Amino acid sequence: MQLSPKYELNNGVKIDVLGYGVYKVPAEECLDLVSTALDAGYRTVDTAALYGNEEGVGAAINHSIAAGTPREELFVTSKVWNTEQGYASTLAAFASSMERLGLDYLDMYLIHWPCPAQDLFIPTYKALETLYHQGRVRAIGVSNFEEPHLRQLLEAVDVVPAVNQIELHPWLTQTKLRAVHAELGIATQAWSPLSRGTILDDPVLLEIAGLHGRSVAQIVLRWHVQSGHLVIPKASSAQRIAENLAVFDFILDASEMSRINAMDKGQRAGSHPSEVN
Repeated sequence: MQLSPKYELNNGVKIDVLGYGVYKVPAEECLDLVSTALDAGYRTVDTAALYGNEEGVGAAINHSIAAGTPREELFVTSKVWNTEQGYASTLAAFASSMERLGLDYLDMYLIHWPCPAQDLFIPTYKALETLYHQGRVRAIGVSNFEEPHLRQLLEAVDVVPAVNQIELHPWLTQTKLRAVHAELGIATQAWSPLSRGTILDDPVLLEIAGLHGRSVAQIVLRWHVQSGHLVIPKASSAQRIAENLAVFDFILDASEMSRINAMDKGQRAGSHPSEVN
């Protein structure tokens, strides 16, 4: 069994550097795939209300606990969806997520998108702070926030987000936003770390993968790890699930890291935060 190294968030809570993401994992497959990931050594699972598979995630987590895995070794993240933003509605959304997950507490809860046109992310985050202070969530954070959203948020709240989960991969390296995270003490967590697969035929990555005898996905995930990102790749087969976690036994040299960093072209596989409301 391969285990990911841990990363200490800004409040001292530890999370796996590499976890398992379940975006677009069908609800009926989620129990089996998350169980497969947990058996392979994953300890962090990332879901969201939007994904419609919190029940499967919770069932897999509870099965693992029943089989002897201590709850404190597992880390579960979920997110409040855009239509539930606002203080009271966020608290209600959290309660619904917890009922679906079947857990006593959540390890991390995020605002899924800033939705600036709604102008509700501050009261939404204040609801997250309430949950955090009540001990119902071990860490809170945001997802898809740009620098202006982060700075506006930090002027109005007390708890600095533990993470900002953003689209991040070699075609979208987010250098400026990552520097803002470093300045503010916010961890960068990459969603779509493989650009939804569109990056896997890139000739630079194919060449580096050949030199290491690794898959392109492993090269990209290793680049994330060495860049200091937290990362949550999705995989839909036992082979890929295991392969994605097997990236801690080799190193990319400085030249290879530079070549991958130079691939940035600002190309998104998902939506831009300013377009989501």
